Amino acid sequence: MNLKNIKQENIRNFSIIAHIDHGKSTLSDRLIQLAGIIDERDMKDQILDSMDIERERGITIKSQTVSLPYTSEDGTQYLLNLIDTPGHVDFSYEVSRALASCEGALILADASQGVEAQTLANLYLAMEHDLEIIPVINKIDLPSAEIDWVKDQIEEDLGLDPEMALLVSAKVGTGVDKVFQSIVDHIPGPVIENTGSFKALIFDSHYDPFRGTIVHFRIFEGSIGKGDKIQFMSNNAQYKVEEVGLFQIKRNPQDRLVAGQVGYFIAGIKTISDVKIGDTVTMSDKRCDKALGGFREPTPVVFSSMYPVASDDYEELTEALEKLKLNDASLIFEKDNSAALGFGYRCGFLGLLHLEVVQERLEREYNISLILTSPSVQYEVTYSNGDVVIIDNPTEYPDPMEIQMVREPVIDATIIVPDKYMGNVMQVCHEFRGVSKNYQYLTSNRMEMKFTLPLAEVVYEFYDRLKSVTQGYGSFDYEIAGYEATDLVKLDFLINAERVDALSMLIHRDKAETKARAACKKLREEIPRQQFKIPIQGAIGGKIIARETISAFRKDVTAKCYGGDISRKRKLLEKQKKGKKRMKMVGSVEIPQSAFLSVLKTD
Repeated sequence: MNLKNIKQENIRNFSIIAHIDHGKSTLSDRLIQLAGIIDERDMKDQILDSMDIERERGITIKSQTVSLPYTSEDGTQYLLNLIDTPGHVDFSYEVSRALASCEGALILADASQGVEAQTLANLYLAMEHDLEIIPVINKIDLPSAEIDWVKDQIEEDLGLDPEMALLVSAKVGTGVDKVFQSIVDHIPGPVIENTGSFKALIFDSHYDPFRGTIVHFRIFEGSIGKGDKIQFMSNNAQYKVEEVGLFQIKRNPQDRLVAGQVGYFIAGIKTISDVKIGDTVTMSDKRCDKALGGFREPTPVVFSSMYPVASDDYEELTEALEKLKLNDASLIFEKDNSAALGFGYRCGFLGLLHLEVVQERLEREYNISLILTSPSVQYEVTYSNGDVVIIDNPTEYPDPMEIQMVREPVIDATIIVPDKYMGNVMQVCHEFRGVSKNYQYLTSNRMEMKFTLPLAEVVYEFYDRLKSVTQGYGSFDYEIAGYEATDLVKLDFLINAERVDALSMLIHRDKAETKARAACKKLREEIPRQQFKIPIQGAIGGKIIARETISAFRKDVTAKCYGGDISRKRKLLEKQKKGKKRMKMVGSVEIPQSAFLSVLKTD
């Protein structure tokens, strides 16, 4: 199909949104296959998930764009721009960015699981952008599929017309051909103003070692081609366009892109910081009056410091973080240093999965070995003199004598589960210091439970525990609700009587002792034995609350004494004892990287 002949009103921009594991990537695969933009021999599962880490974990982390040509039943040619989105709550920021470039969305529901928490959250995101929504029931080939039950949920929970719902099985390919026609019929074409200016929104970008920064954008007004001079509105940086094109798995260069299209441009951008996601692109000679709305700044909720294992890699870490920031706008970082680990960065993440993904991407894509400190959240500390400061780093925590009050962030959590798991969920939430707010039945056997939980508790292992007690049927979504007073302490670890700042953590007083004991045990297993005894202690201020000891290697100095007087043996042992004591005074303990990691990992 010749893409040049497609009229502007025959362009459709749509997204696929759903709860995690409801089959977004599989449906994208089938649509790409149907559009025939890739040879059968190159086709593979999860084709839009380009990162190894996405394939291994079977999740989508980055939203990806692909332009699909389609000829409708009456012979009209259309260009459908699909933006595939992640389903995990940590990446909902990616979803909101993808939706800003669309006019409509397919909302997927699993035929056996029904509507879940993240389905609802994503629906609200789509409604904020005034999108046309088409419900799709996926996995209808499963023996446990209950289509009528899911249709009822689509009507009751989502407030959409169940008769409009498309029945598909993305895995087998049933009903997928109807999806294209439904998009053409129900999703409106792009609304285009003709003021003679050029206006486009940057919704993503990535770094290519050969071409510099590649910018993903959606054009709202005007057209763009090779040789045009563009200008970024946030910093007035100007560049000359070298290439424009569409994403069709690989980059497909075009002569020009027009309003309503989603594509990329390359303009030899070497200064990475010039490109900001959410910025408006215009042209110096066709400048638009005002910038587009952009995106809400994501608010990081989990903080951790990153240090390179080899301190020489600090420069490389700086460069890697800047390149990663291009592709992941929700990552924030600032310089940091530690007595034990040298120079590094204090980073903010949207959740623990986001932290793991960033760490893995830095290690794989940029070959940097990292040490991370214990993740923490932002606390609000009120001093006795009335000053209020926000603290996310245990090293900045003041002396308890100076503190009047500490407040921690809390979240409003929505948990949707089959009612038989209600008791288990309540038990887990109370273990994590949760307070139940209300319950309601969504259908005859599915409940929506609302809790207020401290964010610091959720950061660690709450999600895993919830999944295990509900046998995978519980779905969880949350939003930040503000701050509440808490009894916080700073837990320090001393190794051979020396405080290791990188292991310190801020924790609720009730949980400090359990955490300290568990961490000391793990450190004892990880730190290698020396010629002298090494005490490992967990302390709050000057009070030791947990202790483990790594026993020393012992050389048998009495081996040569056969028989004879006991005092001779005692003399040798005393001499050895003095030597060990002196060694302990000057001996320093090397802490391996695995010891830092073992304290972070929960059982």
